[in-house]
Amino acid sequence: MYLRDNPVLQRELIVNLRTARAFLVLAAYVGLLGLVVYAAWPQQRRLDVSNPQAAIRLVNMFFLGQFVLASLMAPTFAAGAITGEKERRTYEMLLASPLRPGAIVLGKLLAALTHLGLVIFSSLPIVMLCLPLGGTSFYEVVAVFLATLLAVATFGMVSLACSSFFRRTAAALVVSYLAILPLAFLAVAFWQSFAQTGPVRLLVAFTLVPVVALTVCLGLGKIVAWRLLHPPDVGSEGQEVVDEEQEMEHAVGLVIRREHFPDRLFAPPKRTDLLPDGANPVYDKEMRAELFSQGTLMLRVVIQVSMFLAIPLMGLWLFVFPRWAPWYISYVLLFSLLAGPVFSAGMITNERERQTLDLLLTTLLTPWQILSGKLLAAWRVSTVLTLFLMWPVVLAAVLVPDFRVFGNWRVLLGYLAVVLTTCVLTSVVGLSTSVLVRKTSHSLVLAYLVLAAIFFGPLALLSFVQAFHPQWTSVVQQGLFLSPVGTVFQLPLRVLDDFSPPEGSWWPLLWHTLTSLGACAVLLIFLGRLFAMRWRVAG
Repeated sequence: MYLRDNPVLQRELIVNLRTARAFLVLAAYVGLLGLVVYAAWPQQRRLDVSNPQAAIRLVNMFFLGQFVLASLMAPTFAAGAITGEKERRTYEMLLASPLRPGAIVLGKLLAALTHLGLVIFSSLPIVMLCLPLGGTSFYEVVAVFLATLLAVATFGMVSLACSSFFRRTAAALVVSYLAILPLAFLAVAFWQSFAQTGPVRLLVAFTLVPVVALTVCLGLGKIVAWRLLHPPDVGSEGQEVVDEEQEMEHAVGLVIRREHFPDRLFAPPKRTDLLPDGANPVYDKEMRAELFSQGTLMLRVVIQVSMFLAIPLMGLWLFVFPRWAPWYISYVLLFSLLAGPVFSAGMITNERERQTLDLLLTTLLTPWQILSGKLLAAWRVSTVLTLFLMWPVVLAAVLVPDFRVFGNWRVLLGYLAVVLTTCVLTSVVGLSTSVLVRKTSHSLVLAYLVLAAIFFGPLALLSFVQAFHPQWTSVVQQGLFLSPVGTVFQLPLRVLDDFSPPEGSWWPLLWHTLTSLGACAVLLIFLGRLFAMRWRVAG
């Protein structure tokens, strides 16, 4: 029943592998890796096998790129395994079946990761093309694929565990990324740090990684199986509105009090009086009821995890080594990337899934009132949560002498401008995907893909060009302003122990602000017209 006769596994495999999305993901993944290898392939007619540095860089970039892509794709396959049952209102039927909880967990995990495993194995022919270039042994290839598969299984189990704790796929997905991204970063840092000691990497890949992966998977699997055996959602199909007062009585750690400061900035108390004349009812409903109708567990986890990670990063990158301040701002931008779409990517798709979109469209509200109300609510919550991480920058500006150097206060204001612009961008992109896509999970994944391309695409292209086509480096550097992270690193920060003129310029900040806000304006105009056409047709 666990493998051979597992109906959950059979059903999920049939549904997942026969969709058009499965083929498109496989084709896009192999096509992207193949394009990277083709662009980085040595241009010399004769290769010096005794000095295969270019081949080593190519293979390392291929392996790291595959690991990062697979790690980022794992939550998208597994985070909706159980929340999808709750959203489809089939959760009770699954629990009432004669299947054992362990069989359900194993079936869901294998079904979610089988397609991803096929995607990873489909890159083997490309790896075989790189091996004749030299610099890489067969054992290193086996170690990399083994470590990648074990990491994907571990990340998938983490996402499945998050899926069992939340009622919405969006909440499970963002918490999964918060847990997975630090682990993936540590794995990449380890691989790069021991680049010159291949035997050490092989030893870790064949011994330590399997033990850690098996321990994490078994431990989390038992937790998920116990939650399926003792489900807290039976009787409501996982769709009930959570009583916040009762939830706060059992909350562990951070407690949100909606009537206190600063909690009321992102979670205003429920309205006890009539709505004022001229107020936007959509905005008021989203802020006071809709965003928190499923409880505050996801919000509390996001705040606590982000603050927990920010403490050591703040101390290291702001107070000990002030010249590394752009790295801390990059962490804030990464949090904005994760948090922004969570509150905006489901604004319209949630109405579709609850079958209330027609009711909303038949009201007297204009399309712009609907869109602006939902956008402002999502932007307000994500911006307030992101600005919580900017308080250490204010403290550093007051306490650290390097930031009191003449001119650095303008750099800190530039950091703040980039962060605020990013909050607007993430909210608008999330709302756009919510209008264009029918499911919240698909909207959230699409928003993450678009934002990841904006944030890290120019940086990845610059790193690729510097390694394989250095003649194009200056050209690619001109486009770094398209990335918020690239813009932050180009601002002219000066520290006391460096007497040379600060490198950088203010032009990237100007161009980034104009480009991002201009793109948001174009998107909003397009969404307004598209929504108006649908509104007129529906009306």
